[in-house]
Amino acid sequence: QAASPQHPVTVRCQEAQLVVTVHRDLFGTGRLVRAAELSLGPAACAAASATDSAVTFVAGLHECGSTLQMTPDSLIYKTSLSYKPTPTGNLVIVRTSPAVVPIECHYPRRNNVSSNAIRPTWAPFRSTLSSEEKLVFSLRLMNDDWSTERLSNGFQLGESLHFQADVDSENHVPLRLFVDECVATLTPDKNSSPRYALIDLHGCLVDGRSDESASAFLSPRPRQETLQFMVDAFKFAKDDRNLIYITCHLKVSPVDQPPNSLNKACFFNKASSLWVPVEGTGDICSCCETGHCHFQG
Repeated sequence: QAASPQHPVTVRCQEAQLVVTVHRDLFGTGRLVRAAELSLGPAACAAASATDSAVTFVAGLHECGSTLQMTPDSLIYKTSLSYKPTPTGNLVIVRTSPAVVPIECHYPRRNNVSSNAIRPTWAPFRSTLSSEEKLVFSLRLMNDDWSTERLSNGFQLGESLHFQADVDSENHVPLRLFVDECVATLTPDKNSSPRYALIDLHGCLVDGRSDESASAFLSPRPRQETLQFMVDAFKFAKDDRNLIYITCHLKVSPVDQPPNSLNKACFFNKASSLWVPVEGTGDICSCCETGHCHFQG
């Protein structure tokens, strides 16, 4: 929606940047503000362009001094538009007041994905100055050396499935990807029965706890926005259907936030008979054994 007297400031939250458009009749009084009187963020970034009717700012999500707030469901980038009037003509007086307009961009931390990569969709957040766009999550079946995506999704019992989960976090603050849960079902409905949890309890690869399974996360990661794991092929007992649906719940957290009991990637090491994390301290995995994973600070 274009900036107009009815909507004097509009924001577009894009994948890697935000675009702020300011109608020069900012207060609806007929007095036009000047581009030099407007700035974005604590760093006071200048406008990218200006016309007779509008001033436009373009900035990366973590530029111009913006801050990042993380909630259980969202990454929220916060900044502000500042208007500081300067005297014109008569250098002693000004006829408008300074103003600060808060601006937020919301990006969901979580998404459910299948082995087919999803593409983002843009939907307005229910506020004049806020909008949201999904981060791009993907989950793929890879070949045995992880170099390319596997062309076939057929497996024999005794083989291993190689999963690679990714998030495209270009130009966001650095993000670390986690697989919160993965469940196998015989229908696309992840809540249908029978169902078998491969990953559960906020990042515990519980399938690897079984005596007959060698399922595990790969450690170290190839990069923070990627997580790879192997699962031994299986089928549901007493069911002849050969098609199994696997649905995984992916989420991210900032790289500078240490992993904890709710943001972790833990697998069972058969040699040591211990749960071990891909990163972080071993205590964050203790709840994989007890089955009660809560935030411990």
